[in-house]
Amino acid sequence: MSGNKYRHKHKRLGGKSFIILPIIFCMIIYFALFAAVNPYLSVVSTGMRLFFSDKTKDYSTEFDNIFVPVSEEKNSETKELAIKDIEFPKYGNLFGKIIIEDCGIESDLFYGDSEVSLRNGIGTYNGSFIPGYGRTILLAGHNNTYFNGLKNVKKGQEVIIKTSYGNYKYKITGTAVKKAKDRKAFDLSAEYENLVMYTCYPFDEIGLTEYRFFVYGDYVSGPIINKEDK
Repeated sequence: MSGNKYRHKHKRLGGKSFIILPIIFCMIIYFALFAAVNPYLSVVSTGMRLFFSDKTKDYSTEFDNIFVPVSEEKNSETKELAIKDIEFPKYGNLFGKIIIEDCGIESDLFYGDSEVSLRNGIGTYNGSFIPGYGRTILLAGHNNTYFNGLKNVKKGQEVIIKTSYGNYKYKITGTAVKKAKDRKAFDLSAEYENLVMYTCYPFDEIGLTEYRFFVYGDYVSGPIINKEDK
């Protein structure tokens, strides 16, 4: 009697296993495929929204413009500025303009690199510095819009950055293609003024890519901000 009892129990468990194991197996396959494909889904969905959306979001009024051009005459007269005398931009502010004439680039410059900033121009990487501060200026832009012209960049070309407190010039010293997560591609701790610009690479790709195209430049001229004079 007891032997029959255990045999029936074994049959019942075996029947459940026949149902449960395939379900577990299918779930494992599903999650594995989702993890593998998920990084590409965001790129595809972004592209679909850009090309097929009936109602494109308007990004043009979601920022404050504090940029007031400085005349070249006034700029040449000003060699140093007290930090208290300038309007330091807040995150998201349009505070200047960047021009690389040889590359066909002329774009608004934003403090911060939010979606709104990059939709409307070039963004300043959060954690880097503004022109004249004497540190690293790290600028980002989309490869298929405002920074597409970087594909024509050459050593020795001039970069002009205009702000409300002064106009700055930099000379391009070189370029490099680096992995997107390569933090050695720039140095935010450098205690001298230098310009770094970057965009996704290759230039004809849509969405985030594995590589970035970096452009490096040295400071040439423009008012120095005196950080001690507060």
